[in-house]
Amino acid sequence: MAGRPIVTYGDPVLREVSKPVEEITTEVKDLLADLKAALQKANGLGLSAVQLGVLLRIFIVDLSVVDITAEQKVFINPEIMETAGSSEFEEGCLSFPGIFQRLTRPERVKVKALDENGNEFVMEAEGVAARAILHENDHLEGVLFIDHFSALGRALADRKLKRLTKSV
Repeated sequence: MAGRPIVTYGDPVLREVSKPVEEITTEVKDLLADLKAALQKANGLGLSAVQLGVLLRIFIVDLSVVDITAEQKVFINPEIMETAGSSEFEEGCLSFPGIFQRLTRPERVKVKALDENGNEFVMEAEGVAARAILHENDHLEGVLFIDHFSALGRALADRKLKRLTKSV
């Protein structure tokens, strides 16, 4: 199933809540391969399964785009354990091509998840890594980054959002 396209704004699947992964099956491994390929092709920081139209609690984060020493990380059934601090930074989303906005999110996050082999891990992240984890976790809840826009930010992005919904 390689080559699944990234779903863009206007597709109702982006507002759905994803279901937990019960077992790491061949289908889950195939989905992970598709996520990795799509993220690499798009040159993004993160991608959730829902952005490929699959309602499973899976996302990947790849900070090698901004840090060559970073490795791609798989998060299956993630749980945000705690957040701290606050930072403002420009954010984009592969499901919203061409739309960027300064958003405030927690500066640090602690997350528990399973890796691609089903092993549980706990990870603490800060800065861009924390932002990417929180952004992708939002997707699993049907929350989009535009939901964090101020009224003014939403108004400024409105024309681009309307164009995206027409292309779906």
